[in-house]
Amino acid sequence: MRRVVVMGAGGRDFHDFNTVFREDPSTRVVAFTAAQIPGIADRVYPPSLAGPLYPRGIPIHAETDLEELVRVHGVDTVILSYSDLSHAEVMHKASRALAAGADFALLGPRATMLEASRPVIAVTAVRTGCGKSPTSRKIATLLKDAGLRVGLVRHPMPYGDLEAQRVQRFASVEDIDAASPTIEEREEYEEPVALGITVYAGVDYGAVLELAQSESDVLVWDGGNNDLPFFRPDLHIVVTDPLRADDTRGYHPGETNLRLADVVVVNKVDSAEPAAVERVLEEVRTSNPYATVVAARSPVTLDPGPALEGTRVLVVEDGPTLTHGGMAFGAGTVAALAAGAAELVDPRPYARGQIAETFDAYPHIGRVLPAMGYSPEMLRALAETIDAAEADVVVTGTPIDLGRLIDVRHPIRRARYELEEVGRPTLADVLAPVLELVRAPARSR
Repeated sequence: MRRVVVMGAGGRDFHDFNTVFREDPSTRVVAFTAAQIPGIADRVYPPSLAGPLYPRGIPIHAETDLEELVRVHGVDTVILSYSDLSHAEVMHKASRALAAGADFALLGPRATMLEASRPVIAVTAVRTGCGKSPTSRKIATLLKDAGLRVGLVRHPMPYGDLEAQRVQRFASVEDIDAASPTIEEREEYEEPVALGITVYAGVDYGAVLELAQSESDVLVWDGGNNDLPFFRPDLHIVVTDPLRADDTRGYHPGETNLRLADVVVVNKVDSAEPAAVERVLEEVRTSNPYATVVAARSPVTLDPGPALEGTRVLVVEDGPTLTHGGMAFGAGTVAALAAGAAELVDPRPYARGQIAETFDAYPHIGRVLPAMGYSPEMLRALAETIDAAEADVVVTGTPIDLGRLIDVRHPIRRARYELEEVGRPTLADVLAPVLELVRAPARSR
């Protein structure tokens, strides 16, 4: 019997297990490892999800335990099952596995993509923070405005009770609140739901797919980080970011997405240097010369609130974009500077608890505060950090109403950004064949 460890981050790792290993009697998955997300190790993937071959479930260890797990369990193969890692970092992890005595492997799209009975439009990216979620929202809105029932299926973020999160459906803010989600989950669920789009997520994506396609005419797969789609797409759209032009082919599995894509969105063409935009276009021409290219921008607007000109502003940005996404700023920074802020307050001297630990783990972040809230304790530390900061106004670039979750002494202004195409083709143009497919009397692949 082949003994396997699955390296993950609370998402694709479970999906890879469910689709490839759960019913395979010739393989025994002895453990998952966890990274990237605070607090997701030292759990158990429960028997109800792991299946009858695993009556005690599967333990989840910190990734730092990898070598010991290989040695103690006589592991034959280590499977890498998470995303937004540089190609060099993937090979560092491979080297650890090989040196410990195991083989190292990646599972590809053929083994892990599920077949849907409805047309699927997948939206992925080459890095975290490219603008994938605004692209998904724009596509879902276009389809909804065409009279279709749209199911937006989000890449998993199962950081809580795994059994309770097996299949999730969000059609209202009340549905979201009832699930007690993390900030990262809210960032992905709240805006589509506000637009009247039902969002599906969970742990067991075979079951998620059954529910979503039973209620929808078309599915939009909204990927996480730069991961591959879990559903086989009829149209695959990948978003790139010329503000990180050198990363276009430098991260796993973002480069795979780029090579698989039918459509490449080159976002932020208004804020990136023309030379950087051209570098991205050259990477697209080299990797996927037959892809359709859509140019886009992501203009930032501020909700009403106190004037920012001449003030000290504390900027709170989307957490994953800053952490494993590698960005040093986001929409909140752009909005604050454009509105005339005199100073961006450095949050690091005021950081409390797990927020201080986040700055230690990601020293590139600098003078912005990541909206980290993976637990009630971390959310309290975020609020305490904001309260302690000597600022006049807080500007949030996270896609949620942070003021609903924390009570702080500073006024908060929210920065928003939506995708806008520049020239032709547009997303409506590339969606036209899918609309014909949906409206066809019978589905054929």
